[in-house]
Amino acid sequence: MGDVKKGNIKQHLMSPAERVAVNTGILYARMGITIFITLFVTRIILDSLGAEDFGIFNLIAGAIAMLTFLNTAMAGASQRFMSYAQGEGDIKKQKYIFNVSIILHLSIAILVIIIIEIAGYFLFKGVLSIPEGRLHAAKVIYQFMLVSTFFTIISVPYDAIINAHENMLFVAILSITETIFKLAIAIFVSYTSSDKLISYGLLMALISIVLLFIRQIYCHRKYVEVQIHPKRYFKIPLFMEMTSYAGWALLCTTTSIVTMQGMSILLNTFFGVIVNAAQGIANQISGLLMSFSNTMLKALNPVIVKSEGGKNRELMLKASLTGNKISFYLYAFFAIPTIIEMPFLLSIWLKETPDFAIIFCRLSLFKTLIQQPTITFYTSIAATGKVKPNSIVDSILWSLLLPISYVAFRMGSTPEVIYINLIILALSLTLSKIYFVYRIVGLPIRRIFKDTLIPCFIVAVISTSICIIPNLLLSEGLLRFFSVAFLNSVAFLTLTFFVGLNDLEKKQFTLIVNSVFFKVKTICRTSFVKI
Repeated sequence: MGDVKKGNIKQHLMSPAERVAVNTGILYARMGITIFITLFVTRIILDSLGAEDFGIFNLIAGAIAMLTFLNTAMAGASQRFMSYAQGEGDIKKQKYIFNVSIILHLSIAILVIIIIEIAGYFLFKGVLSIPEGRLHAAKVIYQFMLVSTFFTIISVPYDAIINAHENMLFVAILSITETIFKLAIAIFVSYTSSDKLISYGLLMALISIVLLFIRQIYCHRKYVEVQIHPKRYFKIPLFMEMTSYAGWALLCTTTSIVTMQGMSILLNTFFGVIVNAAQGIANQISGLLMSFSNTMLKALNPVIVKSEGGKNRELMLKASLTGNKISFYLYAFFAIPTIIEMPFLLSIWLKETPDFAIIFCRLSLFKTLIQQPTITFYTSIAATGKVKPNSIVDSILWSLLLPISYVAFRMGSTPEVIYINLIILALSLTLSKIYFVYRIVGLPIRRIFKDTLIPCFIVAVISTSICIIPNLLLSEGLLRFFSVAFLNSVAFLTLTFFVGLNDLEKKQFTLIVNSVFFKVKTICRTSFVKI
């Protein structure tokens, strides 16, 4: 079995659908633990720092949060090669890929640090609008961001290995550990007599260092291909291929990161740090709800790439189309009632809701909802290795957001216009993915509409129409919130099963549910007999 050690033997004997189901279950258990802690941490930090310092942190160190997308994109590049090699069953090639990935990401980390350091000089020379008394703290936070950036990037090869092996149990443990660290930091910051903003930035940067060491120790002990021998396992052609692939993938990701961070600066320049606080709340809400769909995708993406590596494109296409639908349903199930009841939810979550937070959150969730029905298509395109055309077009689309928003603000537009522009961008990116998955992968556009887009649209529109009824009849409060949640649960789940899934997906879903219940029942019986 080579690289398959004790903990992974049972997993490799499962079918792809069963592996995705088991891994998704593990990740959702993780999310159930972390999501409420994360919400509590945000409440503590916002209360401890205040709206102004919280806005400064989201402005200066907001790139740390955006780097999770950078990390995901680069891990996806390394994971693509690793998963493809696993699909081929080539262990030696995996060793080459790991060592090339180490060198590649160390180079990227150094380059990014230099770029961010140079950018910092100009940002603090009049670009950012920060109160004079907090300028020093903002500069210190910026340096902590550099540290976190460096260690986040060089941890990418280890993330790629873990994800390629579909080891979601360790991913869950690592995520829970990180969340507990953040809770401890939030509690410490609320009681410390030192500068709370600087203390928070320092401790958040230290988390990235600790997590890297944990990943390194685990991977070197767990996987035989994790051997750092650059002289022995290095090929220039492979390095050039991975550099080209990562470069094009990084182009699109970097453009989106720069644009999103530029959006923060733009809002800060025209409207001040309080609007950045509202933006930070919107990012928190959107990120938490995205985790419901991203959790499933984390388990599914390796299967898509391995299928292409194993020369089974039809399985890859089926996994991609089904993944799009499930991703949309998982996100929409929570997003629809959240959008409807946003004022009430923010009022019970936060002691004081920043101005523009409600409209920012609603528009941000709607923007993400638009992207879900095509979210796996980039993975399908990436599995073939032909990411250049899609990356160029997406990068151009992203680069248009800031100048258009700047002109709108100069003409007197209100802050929410930037989220309206983001929605238009999301629609454009969706059309781009549909076009390129057709041209590169050969997936018919008619099949995309029939199997994914039309079912998703029907489920979302009918569910929203039903859920909005209590909003029209009842006043804001717990009764209306629970009424919306109940109607959403009944309507959405019913529509998803009978309208949103095709016959094969219904059959697979039923088999997986029966299999899970059987295994749980067996475990319970065994435990009872032992007792």
